[in-house]
Order: sequence, then C-alpha cells, then structure tokens
Amino acid sequence: MIANRGEIALRINRACQELGVLTVAIFSEADRDSLHVRQADEAFCVGPGPAGRSYLNIPNIISTALITRCDAIHPGYGFLAENARFAEICSDHGLTFIGPEPRVIALMGDKASAKNVVREAGVPTTPGTGVLSSVEEAYAAAESIGYPILLKATAGGGGRGMRVVNDPSELQRAYAGATAEAEASFKDGRLYLEKLIRAPRHIEVQVLGDDFGNVVHLGERDCSIQKPAHQKLIEETPAPNLAPAVRASLHEMALRACRHVGYTNAGTLEFLSAGDDVYFMEMNTRIQVEHPVTEMAYNIDLVKEQIRIASGEALGYGQSDLAARGNAIECRINAEDPRNHFAPAAGTVSKLVFPGGPGIRVDTHLYAGATIPPYYDSMIAKVVAYGDTREIAIARMERALRETVIEGVQTTIELCLEVLAAPAFRDGRYNVEFLSNELALR
Repeated sequence: MIANRGEIALRINRACQELGVLTVAIFSEADRDSLHVRQADEAFCVGPGPAGRSYLNIPNIISTALITRCDAIHPGYGFLAENARFAEICSDHGLTFIGPEPRVIALMGDKASAKNVVREAGVPTTPGTGVLSSVEEAYAAAESIGYPILLKATAGGGGRGMRVVNDPSELQRAYAGATAEAEASFKDGRLYLEKLIRAPRHIEVQVLGDDFGNVVHLGERDCSIQKPAHQKLIEETPAPNLAPAVRASLHEMALRACRHVGYTNAGTLEFLSAGDDVYFMEMNTRIQVEHPVTEMAYNIDLVKEQIRIASGEALGYGQSDLAARGNAIECRINAEDPRNHFAPAAGTVSKLVFPGGPGIRVDTHLYAGATIPPYYDSMIAKVVAYGDTREIAIARMERALRETVIEGVQTTIELCLEVLAAPAFRDGRYNVEFLSNELALR
C-alpha cells in the first residue's frame, strides 16, 4: 500500500512496478482523478478532502490494507511517515512498515528527543529544550537561552509548526499558532524551542541502514534556499564551497548517530553550518522530498532500496563502494504566489509542458486538466538537473525551467530562475536568509 498522494505516491508506484510488486493506492475524494490513483493496480478512497479525515485516518488506512491483503505500507513523506504509533499499528496487524522500527522513529523522528540521542553519540546540537509543557515553560526557556529563538513542532517537517520569535512580546501568539498548525498537520501539537542561529547554511546527510548493522551515507545536500517559512525551494548536491574537513565531519557525525540508535532504512540528518561550526538540528526518519538529487549523483534508487531493506535484504555494498559523480540540483515547483507571501494557488491546470533533454528529470503527478485541491502541500512538481559540473547542472536547470509551461495556476518557476541567476547562488555562497536578503522576499 502507498499511504500517500501526489508525486511521491507516483514515485513509489513506479519503483514497485519495476520491482514487480503489486500496489494499492489510497486517495481522498479530492484526489479521485489523481495520476497515482490511475497508475496503481488497485485504488480505494479513504475519506473526504481534508487530510485529517483521509490521509491521516489510520483506521481507514489499516482497514483498506487488510482488506486488500497488503504485505507492507510505504508512507512516503509527510502525513504518517514519522508517526511511531502508526508504525506500531502496522506491525500489530502483520503489515511491514517501510521505514525504521517504531522505537527509532519515536527517538529520532521526535525532534526534541533526537537531540538528546545524538548528544549521547557525541554530536553537537543547537542550544534548546525538550518538549515544552506550556507557554510559561517556553517563556522561561527563551529567557535562559536568549532571543531570538525558534519554536518547532516535535513531529514537524516542511516548515509546518515552526515560528521565529524575536522577543517576549511575540511568544504567546507564536506558541498558539505553531501548536495549532502542528496539530492540524501531524495530529501532534507538541513543541520545543531552540536558539535561532542567524544566517547559517542548512546541510543534510542522506543515510541508508539495513537490519544487519550496515549503515552508509550518500553524501550531503545543501538545502539553504528556503522560503521565509523555512520550507525548502532549491536543493543541490554536493554542497558548494563546503570545507573538506566540515564535509567529512558531517558525514562522520551522521554515521555515528545512526550506529548509536541502530538505524535502518532511509533517513536524513539535518545540520546547521556556520563557518567551521556544525550543529545537529533534526532527523527525518523517512524519504525526503529532495531525494532525487542524491539518486542522480549516486545512481541509486533510494525508494527501491527502502523496499529491499524492509523485505530483509542487506545493502550489498559498503561506504567504499559509494562515490558521487557530478552535480545535481532540484527546483520545487509550487502552486503559489511568491509575491504574495507564497499564498497557495489552487485551481485547474489548463496547459502543461514539461522539459526534457540530457540530464533532466521531472517528478510530478500533474497532467493537463488536473485540479489542484486546497487541502494539501502546494508542491506540484520537482525539476531535477544533473551535470558533470555545477555550471552544467545550473545551465541545464535554467533551460529546463524555461521549457516548462504550467497555465491555470501561479507557480514558483520564475522565482527559481531568479535564484539561479543571482550572483550569490552562482558563486555557491548563500545561506538560509538568501530569499529575504538577496531577493527581498519576506
């Protein structure tokens, strides 16, 4: 069963088809005509449009998996992908959860407890708290740590349930807003806070682990081009202008943390880098949106690896067998208005043309006539460009974005082109405040 929607559901379905694995798709009433529904071997509606009544509806999802005699459930990213209780329920019903075991999800998927775990492994973390029990506790912790601080959902991802707080006058409202958003997005409103590090780079390390104690990294990705709400827009591998010692340290810390907890399946450890200082921020115990850039550089299908590992196979290779080749860049195409605080732009796609040519990959669930519902994340496509050098990858990406035509809804295509043309990006010297400082988007 593919317990997700959109492009990641289609991506998982394609991997299963190539492996000869039959698939069951689930969908909400709003996604009845979605492409992943058409491509799966079977498809079943699990509820109405709002995610809480469909893609987060655990009883309906489990019931459908049992009725259709599924062996396993792939959660994709978002929704239930980092829900330890969901993974436990899968196991209780004889279903293999394609991801880490519930114990590890609870440890590492929870952003607050993950910091405690990696500190045990000797990995530095940003100053912060455990799970907050009240806004009063947040006030006391912020006073001790010092403003500005960042409120974050413990079960968060994609920038949801996250708020920057510059002084005490902002904390009450930020706490309430982050709690409500986290509860709506993840059915988990718990928060923690950490010291806000100004203008860092956001670097993440991709890992794979199997049930035999083997764990490897597949390099790092620079995810510093982010919208003001901390949602990623452009990612690339390898991270440009990263000191060799810092790069090696990131890889080593990621492996050390994974070995410490006995990590299995695919995961990503995220770090903040400021000069030579590196701090662990959080771990995503799932496949990432930006996994295609790693796949392009390493020539490994990460979704197939997830399925192989979950079925009990060993990795079959070690760290010395892995080496990146060239450069890869991903641009997220979102249905939103960048000049209006990235307001979502739901609607119907009236015309659609995607790019092709050497080194170009497009992951999307769009088709001409598709309706983009208002209930979910606004990402509608990912364009990925590969080249032997970073310069070639950038040139191919610019060409690909100019070839792309999406009419009927506003998108982030032109914004991505602006980023690619900016001198700071061309030089590979940018940080998480790039859009606010370089392009004046706030």
